Amino acid sequence: MADMNVERRKFARIKTRIPLEYKNLRTKDKDTKGVLAKDISEGGIRFLSSEFLSLANRLVVAINIPTSARQVKAISKIAWIKKLPAGDMYEVGNQFLEISKEDKQEVARYVKAVCDMNIAI
Repeated sequence: MADMNVERRKFARIKTRIPLEYKNLRTKDKDTKGVLAKDISEGGIRFLSSEFLSLANRLVVAINIPTSARQVKAISKIAWIKKLPAGDMYEVGNQFLEISKEDKQEVARYVKAVCDMNIAI
């Protein structure tokens, strides 16, 4: 029997509350939505949304990482979505598909800094 508690993630993930904006590439709506991230890794980001996002969607995300002077941008896909029991909110797991080397390094530096800070506490 497989151990259900085995970590399958490729990258370390940290809890965070950083702002991000996203735009759905499959809709004609040009507006961006502002949300708060719940966690982040080099491979993706999890956030809360007031709208349902299909697994077929691709997003442009712009993340405001506290350790960076500029926004980190990526094209991502919805890996999973879960309706929260209270209210009309959804938790969205997002996987980065296209991210520049520099932006990926910015995310990695932030994750490492937070991990190092938590170890030091």
